[in-house]
Amino acid sequence: MERQIEAPISKEQVKELRAGDYVYITGTIYTARDAAHKRMYEAMQKGEEIPLDLKDNIIYYLGPTPAREGQVIGSAGPTTSSRMDKYAPLLMQRGLSGMIGKGKRSPEVLSAIRENTCVYLAAVGGAGALLSKCIQEAEVIAYEDLGTEAIRRLRVENLPAIVIADCEGGNLYETAVADYLNAHNNE
Repeated sequence: MERQIEAPISKEQVKELRAGDYVYITGTIYTARDAAHKRMYEAMQKGEEIPLDLKDNIIYYLGPTPAREGQVIGSAGPTTSSRMDKYAPLLMQRGLSGMIGKGKRSPEVLSAIRENTCVYLAAVGGAGALLSKCIQEAEVIAYEDLGTEAIRRLRVENLPAIVIADCEGGNLYETAVADYLNAHNNE
């Protein structure tokens, strides 16, 4: 199914998404990669505030290239999500509704997605230049010293993604393989 979603995304909206759905995201999302996740995780472990409100928000695992003249942002392709797996469950417990990246997630993250009514979306790796055209505004809001890994607030319009793992336990990486094998075994 194809869906338009507005970010931030409520838990009620997350409940409607299913593995395999194509989504187009419009609204505000945030970027964070390994180093930013580590800082936020350590701050939360110490009971300190973090630089963004996680409630209902989506984090895009992105470290953009520098913007060329006249552009809002450089290439904006996803980073391998498993690098954030150590940190993701705590962020979901604190209200995060969605994550965008690429690749498989650990069993712990998949469990946390179900327990915390979240969604894991994939953006197309290798299409960073095209994805950057969906980004209307980009502003560094924290950890500027991390350069491309700083946390950014993005305003996006029709950013394409596909639901990989939904809050009901659906996992496109598992069902797609099974569907493929079934189709080819029946030939």
